[in-house]
Amino acid sequence: MRIESTGVTDYLNKVPTDKSPALNKLRATILDHLPVGYDEEISYGMIGYVVPLSTYPAGYHCTPNTPLPFASIAAQKNFIGFYHMGLYAMPDLYKWFVQEYPKYSKYKLDMGKSCVRFKRMDDIPYELIGRLMEKVSVADWINTYESAFKK
Repeated sequence: MRIESTGVTDYLNKVPTDKSPALNKLRATILDHLPVGYDEEISYGMIGYVVPLSTYPAGYHCTPNTPLPFASIAAQKNFIGFYHMGLYAMPDLYKWFVQEYPKYSKYKLDMGKSCVRFKRMDDIPYELIGRLMEKVSVADWINTYESAFKK
């Protein structure tokens, strides 16, 4: 499910009512724990947290005129998706998250390379997501990105 929107507020206004409270709480958690320097915007059709071009003018290698993506959230058809590029690019961070997850959720982790799928709106581990967001500064993300992805 893709929500066409003109901005973050518009996106949030279009989220289905069964997912809206959880997505709003997830967004608030991310904003409360997001390190200084990331911007919130619509990115790739989702609410994205990016390194702005003013900080990293080279942008994203796939689309150089766009900010460097870091994390995003989206209301999907059957779940809320939380996408965190650090989980894909930073093996120690991935290991930490996988080990910590059972301490915050009674359900099995449903995760792809960088996407965590939350199918139960009442069991999103907000505290864990907050801790995860605090772990990667803008400088750390740029360094990781340049060493892992930019050739």
